[in-house]
Amino acid sequence: MTALAGGYQVNGHEVITSASIGIALGPIDGAPVETLMKNADLALYRAKEDGRNTFRFFEPAMDAALQKRRRLEADLRIDQPQFGLESGKLSGYEALVRWWHPTEGEIPPTTFIPIAEETGLIAALGEWILRTACAYATTWPEDTSLAVNLSPAQFKTQDVVALVRKVLNETGLDARRLELELTEGVLLQNTDAVVETLTRLDQMGVSIVMDDFGTGYSSLSYLTRFPVRKIKIDRSFIDTLGTSPQTSGIVSSIVGLGQSLNVTITAEGVETEGQAAMLKKWGCDQVQGFYFGKPSTEISEDEARKAIERPLVA
Repeated sequence: MTALAGGYQVNGHEVITSASIGIALGPIDGAPVETLMKNADLALYRAKEDGRNTFRFFEPAMDAALQKRRRLEADLRIDQPQFGLESGKLSGYEALVRWWHPTEGEIPPTTFIPIAEETGLIAALGEWILRTACAYATTWPEDTSLAVNLSPAQFKTQDVVALVRKVLNETGLDARRLELELTEGVLLQNTDAVVETLTRLDQMGVSIVMDDFGTGYSSLSYLTRFPVRKIKIDRSFIDTLGTSPQTSGIVSSIVGLGQSLNVTITAEGVETEGQAAMLKKWGCDQVQGFYFGKPSTEISEDEARKAIERPLVA
């Protein structure tokens, strides 16, 4: 790493490089070459997950997490339809993935997403979710949008712009129909690379959505530094809407902020008529929650495959 970190002169320009390294020892970590390489690869992904430009040794827990992931079966759910609050018209869906374990039942994302991130499998999982959801969305009316969540780890381990461009080209989905939801974990990185990535996605026509707004730091500087087109108010605020004056003040202020900045505001977890009425009075743009619609479409593996393999029509 020290040797690679030194500057190099190439055609009169100084080039600076860095390296992430994964290490597996033999025969301690596995005698066959294939096992050693697999273990080293898992350690490499851990090094990237920990911020890159570092090294990690293989640990058995890395492989245990991988095996746990392989015992799970994928099931993509088109979840929680989104509606325009003023018109009541369906505006789009959010794609969420669920894992179904044959003995443990449904595994929540809070359990398997960290496993995927820790083992470096989030890149493959995230790409599968994006491609499957985009392919399926092409069967919807053209004015229906698709929202897909991205993990902060994906910004560290892969070229998100290239991935999105490739998936859109393969599936034929209009970039203007795609929304990418980001948590504060991505925005907190606040690096020039992240800013450039989000700006390029915005220039492609993809909408950047700030998810869970109101939790964590939720710095207002995010709204000026990043090309955010939509803010989603965290459901924890909607839960106490109408019973807490403080919550009502916060939510109405966020809606007003969105109107001032010409940013779409979506409220998550709307489950009562009273909550919907208050949000409509303040001018909230969109809502999602059980009051308007429960998860409506399960995409089976066969349906997903047919959607992906369906020939595009010019």
